[in-house]
Amino acid sequence: MAGISNLTAPRLRSVGVAAGPRCMLVDRRPVIRVLRHRADGVYHVGRVCLSNPRRSSSSSVPRFCTHMTLVHDRVSVEEDVAQVHGVLAYELIQGSLVRWNSFMDKSVPDPPTAVLLHGILGGRKNWGSFAKRLAQEFPMWQFLLVDLRCHGDSAKIKKRGPHTVASAARDVLKLVAQLRVTPRVLVGHSFGGKVALSMVDQAAKPLARPVKVWVLDASPGNVHSGGDGEDRPGELIDFLGRTPKEVSSKKEVVESLVQAGFSTDVAKWVVTNLRPVRSQGSSSSEFSWIFDLEGIAEMYKSYEETNLWKIVDDVPRGVHVNFLKAERSLHRWALEDIQRIHSAEELAADEGAGVEMHVLEDAGHWVQADNPDGLFRILSSSFQGFGMQ
Repeated sequence: MAGISNLTAPRLRSVGVAAGPRCMLVDRRPVIRVLRHRADGVYHVGRVCLSNPRRSSSSSVPRFCTHMTLVHDRVSVEEDVAQVHGVLAYELIQGSLVRWNSFMDKSVPDPPTAVLLHGILGGRKNWGSFAKRLAQEFPMWQFLLVDLRCHGDSAKIKKRGPHTVASAARDVLKLVAQLRVTPRVLVGHSFGGKVALSMVDQAAKPLARPVKVWVLDASPGNVHSGGDGEDRPGELIDFLGRTPKEVSSKKEVVESLVQAGFSTDVAKWVVTNLRPVRSQGSSSSEFSWIFDLEGIAEMYKSYEETNLWKIVDDVPRGVHVNFLKAERSLHRWALEDIQRIHSAEELAADEGAGVEMHVLEDAGHWVQADNPDGLFRILSSSFQGFGMQ
């Protein structure tokens, strides 16, 4: 990272650094594109910006906010896009007190890392604003947001099947190993919650001990969905499978989804997976889906069938599993599931490990959108009092 240490002046307008980094001004802040080559042949293209140039009284190191994407074999100049082959597309949001970690500089201690995982038909951007809020409140932490296989920019990365909860978890484990970060907190919403549990099930490393796992509105076993008045994920995937791969209007897709019985909120959320494409010889733009719907259908089937109660009934030492039930999402929680989790709470008595059940009031299944303040308050306990190691 030669030349980066010289960026101490917030008034910096343009800098030329050997071996490829370029500097530009974004929102009146200097931004540098950085190319990092590792011995395993993987390139990392990053965007580094001086988001808080004020120095602390004891350090002359500028504060950085870093966003990165993993690519392989060739350099990408587009930010936040995985171009060729790799593990997963991701974004790393760092608090203002995070300095370079061992990924860039082995001499600097690793900052505590949290991994945020989205649900079926979602993407890393679902966590974007929430992660930035966490980074502002807990500036010593960094937050890794990923597009799971078949979703978002990761859909461009061809993956071998089967597309399951377990394979999605292996992808994330490979990514954190390549990034050389050690997660202290795993947060997964819905499908992502089972992915987080599967990560604990599959690997002692690179997961830290202790590690806190948050499973948001998902149970470890059977999936209970499709109550009256609720949106049914399986039926939604089937419906999308019958729509054209390219459409002329997002509005038309929203209208067709609503007519089919899905809520307006879910319809508007689904079309965030559409990206504009321009047809040859035409001045008008159409839209295409960015996900791999066949792979997602396989992943959702795995989500319904995967049973990870063994992690709850016999919690590994050093792991604390937290379940969060959305108050208005009763159809996803069977009474026996809740009773089993409460029984596990009583049995998991080891220090630094355990099981705990939480309820998020005034929220349906879309917990980040329905009650972000309440969710923030509940999750904050995992980030308090945790300094650099």
